Amino acid sequence: MQENEGKYIFGVVKVGDKGQIVIPRDARKIYDIKPGDALLVLGDQKGMAFLKTEVFQDAINQTMGGLGK
Repeated sequence: MQENEGKYIFGVVKVGDKGQIVIPRDARKIYDIKPGDALLVLGDQKGMAFLKTEVFQDAINQTMGGLGK
């Protein structure tokens, strides 16, 4: 794993026959991803990203909470 100011390169993963990938151990540890966790898959023309759903929900709650102020 290479790190540069909080940005990481975890290596290369292969997509299996069922479209599954294995998230590298270092990434799971850093982002506290455990079996059964739900991940939101985001993407654009350049690529994709995974985000734990509770992180996304927290951001939505903060945004929505700020609208009433």
